[in-house]
Amino acid sequence: MSNQLLGDVKVEERVQTVTSKGSDPAFFSCWDMHSYYGESYIVQGINFDIREGEVVALLGRNGAGKTSTLRSIARVDSPQVTHGEIWLDHKPLHTMAAHDASQNGVALVPEDRRIIQGLTVEENLQLAQIAPPMGWSIERLYEHFPRLAERRNQMGTTLSGGEQQMLAVARALARDIKLLLLDEPYEGLAPVIVQEIASIVDSIKKQGITTIIVEQNAVAALRLADRALILDMGNIVFDGTAQEVLNNEELRHEYLAI
Repeated sequence: MSNQLLGDVKVEERVQTVTSKGSDPAFFSCWDMHSYYGESYIVQGINFDIREGEVVALLGRNGAGKTSTLRSIARVDSPQVTHGEIWLDHKPLHTMAAHDASQNGVALVPEDRRIIQGLTVEENLQLAQIAPPMGWSIERLYEHFPRLAERRNQMGTTLSGGEQQMLAVARALARDIKLLLLDEPYEGLAPVIVQEIASIVDSIKKQGITTIIVEQNAVAALRLADRALILDMGNIVFDGTAQEVLNNEELRHEYLAI
């Protein structure tokens, strides 16, 4: 489905979708997913697959359904998924509550970061780890986030915005994750800090962690991503390589306003 705008994709075609870019099966699959906020129909039957280790930029204008898609995958209380299937590493996420999805390897880093008040940087990380630790060790996290190592005894909520974003991402990695969902990781950050966060996300990419990035700074997200999905009014209208979007001015203008 690369390098084309998409119409409706039937669920019956999902096997072809999985194998369309190679012989390996998809590590993550979303089949005919529909989600609602109350009476508002937000995600309108989307289909896509991700291979293990891929980084996918999920893009679109405000209100296109990007955050709703991430929250639906993570199985949080809202929006409500009313139809469809979501699979991660052969496990049916669509049958799980949020805590079960988390235990099965899904980590959502929300836009507001949700640093726990009253805990230090290290305590935020320790709280995220499961016993016995199966994700990244605290010391390994500090190797990738040296700024956090310097502030390990500082209260997490007193960090700068960029440092809080680093802590939120590190806290997600502290678990034994398989799928990292990043919602607006660059939101509200100065350009120099955006570059630092981008470097960290790139280092995570090199660890082979499957990642979906939702980001209004589309160009920055595309430079990190292998693939791009563009949402418009709750539907996927483009599925192709990140470079195809960077090279297609008409596509960027129509759907991303850049």
